[in-house]
Amino acid sequence: MSSSNPKRVIYENLAGIARAMGHEHRLELLELMAQGPQSVEQLATGCGLTVANTSRHLQLLRRARLVSNTRQGKQVFYTLADCAQVIPLLNAMGRMAERNVLEMQGVMSDYVCDREALEAVSREELMARLKDDMVTVLDVRSPSEFALGHIPGALNMPVDELERRLAQLPKDQAIVAYCRGTYCVLSNEAVAALRAKGYRIQRLEDGFPEWKAAGLAVATI
Repeated sequence: MSSSNPKRVIYENLAGIARAMGHEHRLELLELMAQGPQSVEQLATGCGLTVANTSRHLQLLRRARLVSNTRQGKQVFYTLADCAQVIPLLNAMGRMAERNVLEMQGVMSDYVCDREALEAVSREELMARLKDDMVTVLDVRSPSEFALGHIPGALNMPVDELERRLAQLPKDQAIVAYCRGTYCVLSNEAVAALRAKGYRIQRLEDGFPEWKAAGLAVATI
């Protein structure tokens, strides 16, 4: 940085992080990388972008040290540089927007729906139920995301497979569903669909990235 004023240097660095995060595609890329390391091609497909455009966004995030990369053969894989720091930062931005931006409030109401009405289960409560073997944990993300990391013992069943795989779900035990994070609606959809069929199901209060960021146990395939 060019400034010799220590306070100014601090603010310049903070502004650099804010600029790196200041684009909807880069925020979506951060959510995807929160599931685990993914190649540039995988991230481009997940965001509906070209590989070239995705690479440019990733370089900006990397310069801000929000993400890191590794090379495996000809492919480059990106992941969050520090999940325990980046995930809370993203969630803090979301809470601020939900409180202050009217358009965001409308989207939350129409798209994400009334989350409070879906009786979210906290991470602490889920851990206690898992310890007592009192719950079935349902991961409704894609199989590729599940393979990158999931809550130990979780059953992977994407929302579009629920109908044909109902026999695998217990009706005599509580179910807790989770997905990609705060603004992912897959677990909400799973709760609504399975409640309509008589299952005792709730959603986790947030998602897999928050579970991982809290330092809780993670399993991989």
